[in-house]
Amino acid sequence: MKKLQNVLLLLGFVMSCLQVQAQFVVQGTVTDDTGEALIGASILEKGTTNGTVTDVYGMFSLSMIDSLGVLVINYTGFGSKEVKLDGKKSQLTLQLREGVALSEVVVTGLGIKRAKKALGYAVNGNSKRKRARGKFKQQNPHPNFNTEDYDIINENRFYKVTKEPQSTFSIDVDAASYSNMRRFLYNKQMPPKDAVRIEEMINYFNYDYPAPMKEHPFEVVTEIAECPWEAKHRRLHIGLQGKKISTDNLPPSNLVFLIDVSGSMQSPNKLPLLKSSFELLVEQMRPQDRVAIVVYAGSAGLVLPSTSGKDKAKILEAIQQLEAGGSTAGGAGIKLAYKTALKNFQKGGNNRVILATDGDFNVGASSDAEMVRLIEEKRESGVFLTVLGFGMGNYKDNKMQKLANKGNGNHAYIDGLAEAKKVLVSEFGGTMFTIAKDVKIQIEFNPAEVAGYRLIGYENRLLEHEDFEDDTKDAGELGAGHTVTALYEIIPAGTKSKYIKSKSKLKYQEQVATKQSAKSGEFASIALRYKKPNGTKSRLIEKAVFDTNLSFDNSSANFRFSAAVAAFGMLLRDSEYKGNTSYTYVLELATAAKGKDEQGYRKDFIKLIKDAQAIANKESLGKR
Repeated sequence: MKKLQNVLLLLGFVMSCLQVQAQFVVQGTVTDDTGEALIGASILEKGTTNGTVTDVYGMFSLSMIDSLGVLVINYTGFGSKEVKLDGKKSQLTLQLREGVALSEVVVTGLGIKRAKKALGYAVNGNSKRKRARGKFKQQNPHPNFNTEDYDIINENRFYKVTKEPQSTFSIDVDAASYSNMRRFLYNKQMPPKDAVRIEEMINYFNYDYPAPMKEHPFEVVTEIAECPWEAKHRRLHIGLQGKKISTDNLPPSNLVFLIDVSGSMQSPNKLPLLKSSFELLVEQMRPQDRVAIVVYAGSAGLVLPSTSGKDKAKILEAIQQLEAGGSTAGGAGIKLAYKTALKNFQKGGNNRVILATDGDFNVGASSDAEMVRLIEEKRESGVFLTVLGFGMGNYKDNKMQKLANKGNGNHAYIDGLAEAKKVLVSEFGGTMFTIAKDVKIQIEFNPAEVAGYRLIGYENRLLEHEDFEDDTKDAGELGAGHTVTALYEIIPAGTKSKYIKSKSKLKYQEQVATKQSAKSGEFASIALRYKKPNGTKSRLIEKAVFDTNLSFDNSSANFRFSAAVAAFGMLLRDSEYKGNTSYTYVLELATAAKGKDEQGYRKDFIKLIKDAQAIANKESLGKR
């Protein structure tokens, strides 16, 4: 009996020691070698199943079983790192260097496990995972050629006001072109000319516009000043500021993640990055939000039925188990995703399908026309669409643009976790919650003030003038807190320009300025139409624009920074309208107008200008 008591006392002592040790908490931050926070890096106590992951700021906290134990830090695409603890230092700053990680440590709701090498699988209608017949090799399945697709962009030209007084277009809040362009420059390449959509580059950034004060969900501001790349021209800057809504006050979300798990998604910057990105979004979900997961490869299937945001572990586990393999039944996936969204429809809520893919649809409804018709049919259901693009080599930008444009949606390109954080965390409301749909802009220029004009960008958003008052015509959506910016280059009345060529006179009709146009002093008149997210009838906003002869140096930071972005886009496109600009001048403009830049996006833009300049200089030397 005494021996038993001694044994129990010994066990009690050991347990108390373990409890003391378990109370040792280590905290820290994980970054790359540039200091950028690594989101979703795994932290594992070696030899145990005790672990965690870094948050959106790269920070973590872990209660250690052994205060003298070893931490193993892993991140996809980076080398792993082991850190021996001394039982005293509990605050760590850890850096990982980019490298090749053959396996990935994954934290699930059930603990830590090794991620399995990429195996092909499809999901059937009963949501059971099936293995493909063979393993897929780890190298790039398309190593020797590039099959990325971009639609041709024919730049907007100048129009003579007496012949074409109106300009009509749909707003565009997409920013995919910017992050895709950045991906090329980071890889020391100039982006393809048609990958550069200048309006998306401009709208990648938020601008300091006043919040809406009236009954409309957005405010409209205008500014006119000198055009920096053409001294004799003026530039009209139009800004829209959407109503800001805190995340806590957003209506409940009914989300369906529609995830491409086909064989083309095996690369580290595709499905692995996609999974980490969606994990960030799941961490933002509230108990009133719901998410379902649909995947498609050889067939489409429901991996996770609609699940409350309070059950994050279940959602994360479903994401972490995804693997890539098989062909791409994109059409079947879209149909199932919308069916799932409608089954769980939230009246007055945010009902949305989030399609994540490289855009490589090649089985089922694969043609662009067929896909567009399918999306146009589904948008009438009241379910909105967000399209997230991943990867390189076979990225189908043109197809994803069409789907987003026709599906009451938006399009972003995710080139890393920092961009995922921007789109899915920092700008969650603007990306996911629509406050106004079918937003159209129509401008009539006064021939007494304006000889000619050119809309910078928005080539794939132009509308026929009669479409402006036609409520059946689709247009762009505006999210909570989002800004939209549009720029016109203006040739003032009486200014000779090579961009406006005289035409033969009409025999039966002629357009001339009215007496009223000369008296009004108005530069232009802006009209906007929009619908409420669940509305069918548009509302009208009208605003007169006046030129106060503002110089470029005295213009706002909004005006000057947007000019820098537009000029940079024209240089990348080698536009015939780039005028006297250069990389050196654009760098000066952007640096002077950087402003507060709390998120560091403008600082990164300035670095991109330098990168592009270095590539251009190298290419120029190579041609000599």
